[in-house]
Amino acid sequence: MEASAVALRLLGTPVISSTSTDHARKCPRALVGRAATLGHNGAMAFALLFVGCFAVACVALTLWPLRFTGLVGPSFLVGWLTGELAQHWVVVLGILGVGGVAFGGLQETSGVLGLALIVVAEVGLVVLAVEGHRASRSVQAGLDQARGLGTLRAAPAEVASCSIARQAFVIPVVPRSVVRTRNLDYVGDAKRAHRLDLYQPRRRPPETDPMPIFLYLHGGAWVVGDKREQGKPMLFELARRGWLCVSANYELSPRATWPTHVVDCKRAIDRVRTHAAELGGDPNCIVIAGGSAGGHLAALCALTADDPSLQPGFATADTSVRGCVSLYGVLEMTGDPSSSGAYSTELVELLERLVIKQRLEEDRQVFEAASPLHRITAAAPPFLVVQGRSDTMVPVATARQFVARFRATTSAPLVSVELPLAQHAFDIFPSPRTRATVAGVVAFCEALRRGEDRVER
Repeated sequence: MEASAVALRLLGTPVISSTSTDHARKCPRALVGRAATLGHNGAMAFALLFVGCFAVACVALTLWPLRFTGLVGPSFLVGWLTGELAQHWVVVLGILGVGGVAFGGLQETSGVLGLALIVVAEVGLVVLAVEGHRASRSVQAGLDQARGLGTLRAAPAEVASCSIARQAFVIPVVPRSVVRTRNLDYVGDAKRAHRLDLYQPRRRPPETDPMPIFLYLHGGAWVVGDKREQGKPMLFELARRGWLCVSANYELSPRATWPTHVVDCKRAIDRVRTHAAELGGDPNCIVIAGGSAGGHLAALCALTADDPSLQPGFATADTSVRGCVSLYGVLEMTGDPSSSGAYSTELVELLERLVIKQRLEEDRQVFEAASPLHRITAAAPPFLVVQGRSDTMVPVATARQFVARFRATTSAPLVSVELPLAQHAFDIFPSPRTRATVAGVVAFCEALRRGEDRVER
């Protein structure tokens, strides 16, 4: 073998040893492994960068929402989910960041940039979470400035429907202390749109006074929505405290044409009052409430108890209420650029096309008659108006204009609460901001229950 090798070298023929052959066999495998590692690291780096960019964009839209025609909807959705679930996203984003680093995401420059963006987003989320907890200060400030209701104190720590455990779970679930009765027909036509649900305390001493009644109307732009979806933390909490809570459906557009929606709501008031004794409720203490379109309907019902045109077939029925809670309600319907039309023309377009089905320029009076802002009189009941300053669907100017005119028109008690960084529909989740708001609603309703507004007036 040695001689053959020497001969081959003399002839200029390369000699390949067994060691060299083994090394050559291993090289392709090493190169493939290296390429796979680089590819994996590159993918993780890209994932970190994508997550970081997406998170920063969501936080930025929550802190500085876009208020332009065509963008108010997407801006609402992003800000709503990010702002109200900020605590959850802090944890989720942290897990994604740690996972990306653990799997080699920092081997590429893009991964380092992505991690930096994630850190920035985490800081923004912490700011949003802290602001959510500070909502109790805004609620109490509004209660302190209320007139005609005595001393009101919100106690967020006592709101069981928004406990830490329920905040973590996100989805509101009926507590054991509350009994729900579903799908009671309040018109008698078996329509799903004319059904309501009852929430009441599971244990109630038989010889107690009749329960005050809290009637909630869901939102959804008068087009979508259902009694099962909204206002749950508020309904659960009041029911737990001895209130008979009602969540009602009403006919929706485009099938229904205005004023069918508000007529249905007034029928619900009449039905609940007529059968209050059977249900254990107090017909003389009904507080109506709602969010968004439901806030509009609740306010309009509260302000038009003496309008027979909105009570066809039951014009003499008593549809008055003791008070009203409007959460981010659409309180102005003409698209006034200084109020409901401050951000876009979408509200008027929706009303003209699907709800009222008339042109604003052709019959402005119909739109004004549908606006709670234009229906305030000296006979108005007490109001609690809650509005988020970051709401892209209902401008904060709408609530401010309503509050100013209310105070200038009537001596009825009014509580106005503005929540920094709060988007539309913020109270659907049992978040810290919802807990603070529910505490304020409880304080307002309990004052009406005790009749403090009548004492002051």
